[in-house]
Amino acid sequence: MERKTPLYDIHVEEGGKIVPFAGYLLPVQYGTGVIKEHMAVRQACGLFDVSHMGEILFTGPTALASLNHLITNDYSTMPLYKVRYGVMCNENGGTIDDLVVYKFGEACYLVVVNASNREKDYAHMCANLLPGTIAEDISDSVAQLALQGPKAPAILQKLLPEDQIPKGYYTAIPNVEIGGMRCMISRTGYTGELGYEIYTAAENGVKLWKLLREAGEEYGLIPAGLGARDTLRLEAAMPLYGHEMDETITPLEAGLDFGVKLGKEEFIGRDALIAAGRPQRVRVGLEVVGRGIVREHQDLYLGAEKIGHSTSGTHCPYLGRAVAMGLIDAAHAEVGTELEADVRGRRVAVKIVPLPFYTRAK
Repeated sequence: MERKTPLYDIHVEEGGKIVPFAGYLLPVQYGTGVIKEHMAVRQACGLFDVSHMGEILFTGPTALASLNHLITNDYSTMPLYKVRYGVMCNENGGTIDDLVVYKFGEACYLVVVNASNREKDYAHMCANLLPGTIAEDISDSVAQLALQGPKAPAILQKLLPEDQIPKGYYTAIPNVEIGGMRCMISRTGYTGELGYEIYTAAENGVKLWKLLREAGEEYGLIPAGLGARDTLRLEAAMPLYGHEMDETITPLEAGLDFGVKLGKEEFIGRDALIAAGRPQRVRVGLEVVGRGIVREHQDLYLGAEKIGHSTSGTHCPYLGRAVAMGLIDAAHAEVGTELEADVRGRRVAVKIVPLPFYTRAK
């Protein structure tokens, strides 16, 4: 049976179309529709309920060592109140999940994982903790809202002093007060846009949503659902677990090299990644030049040779064209290479293009 986030009732009240996703009942879109929600995030601001994400608190004198053992990135030199991406691998180098780590103290870190992997991730973490580390799944006590879009700073400035809003990308301010509620704000997101993710106690979720909606009204803020979240992340070429990565795909194959530090002394999966050498298949961007839309799990061909498959794809509203990402043989991954996708038995022409498809103007 699917769970409900603390904001379920407000989504129904706002006219959200509720669907099951990652074990939760969440809005896929509201009455405005996916295209308007997508464009609001690119041009004004959108508000997402992301309370389904998992939050796991690491504490204790060996918390840092446990994170470095479990995750591909290196957290040894991570400054206080910074956020850092990483991947958790199995012994074969396959991706168990991708995640972000917040540092709140030398012995206190918050790890945010994908909702669909929450139980699996927590079990893997607990099985591989070093003595002296405590890992606690606090997900059910947390509401998380994502305020995304160029108007997000102006909206937050109506609710709290400017010096309590994080300035740098992937930074956080842990103790701020919004409407009498204790919150943590980070400058992070999954849209490729300027934005923030705001964490508060589960019982504050609805009040925080209403405060943000009211503050954002003059700036064109609208609620946005899973549909826009997916088209936005695809435009920004952000990978999604179960599509661009899974336990059979390594983070190096998925193009996540920036979050993998093979120079670290050790982490689970490191030896397998080193032994595999240069990836023989890689993630690429595809622009659809023929007629049609390429979705996930559609075979990709170079002439008569099958060289891979698509991992995500759709028509992207801001770009105004259909794009996809794929996992293909590295030997054929040069930008400009023309391929064909098998879309339900019909060949559709695509071309390899640079990633990301969309980059926010600074």
